[in-house]
Amino acid sequence: MKPTEIGAAYNMIASWWHAELQSSSRGLAYVERAIGLCTERQRALDVGCGTGGRIVAALVNGGFDVTGIDVSQEMLRIAKNNHSNVAFLWADACEWEPPGCFDIITAWDSLIHVPHGQQRIVVEKLCHALARQGVILITVGGTDGVVMGKMQDVSFYHSSLNDHDYLEVMKAAGCRCILLERDQWPEEHTVLIAKKS
Repeated sequence: MKPTEIGAAYNMIASWWHAELQSSSRGLAYVERAIGLCTERQRALDVGCGTGGRIVAALVNGGFDVTGIDVSQEMLRIAKNNHSNVAFLWADACEWEPPGCFDIITAWDSLIHVPHGQQRIVVEKLCHALARQGVILITVGGTDGVVMGKMQDVSFYHSSLNDHDYLEVMKAAGCRCILLERDQWPEEHTVLIAKKS
């Protein structure tokens, strides 16, 4: 599936997705840890921000000027209703070019939809978009490959590299790994936090 198709799929389940995650705290401990590692708290980017729920709220509460990007127009419509003070952009992370640098970049359960052949390119681009001492938090599948899944009977494409490949890309882009953890064992779901040198 192309990112535009992923966006169309999320358009179909946006209301359900928002209701499901509205009271969820999943991943917030990692987001708070990443925020705590930030030397500066000026600009934040949330890649695959969805409906602008818990992660955007945590970044706003952390004192950041937040930008959120997503490929789903319906998700962004809901997000804009929730956060009038956040800049939400309809954009594909594969093609979008960051305007300047960010003190923190989060990508929770969004890079898993990036085409397999573009995983390295997107992660490298995000690392380069970090300000000096900036922090990046991503979640990935943990094993190399492509799988198809379903939510609400809608098909979704997922891809990932293995953990070593992500660490290699981050290191080459000047980022040092702070945390690598499988947070949903036995599921293949890995949280990575790194800091720009």
